[in-house]
Amino acid sequence: MDIRRRVGLNTRKFREERDLSQEELAFESGIHRTYISGVERGVRNPTVTVLQRIAKALKVPVAALLDESGRK
Repeated sequence: MDIRRRVGLNTRKFREERDLSQEELAFESGIHRTYISGVERGVRNPTVTVLQRIAKALKVPVAALLDESGRK
């Protein structure tokens, strides 16, 4: 699976587990909501800095966003 798609699926999974909307995640991470949407859809290629901000907002390690098994 494409790494962008994997990051998107993991981001959505962790966001939904925390019961956050894309808008709430965007606010907590300081990233625009449309960018979060693009990450989740696998059409954005986020930098490691963006991944770190998303992971921090989701309270997961950055590696969890890259995990191919979908585990935390």
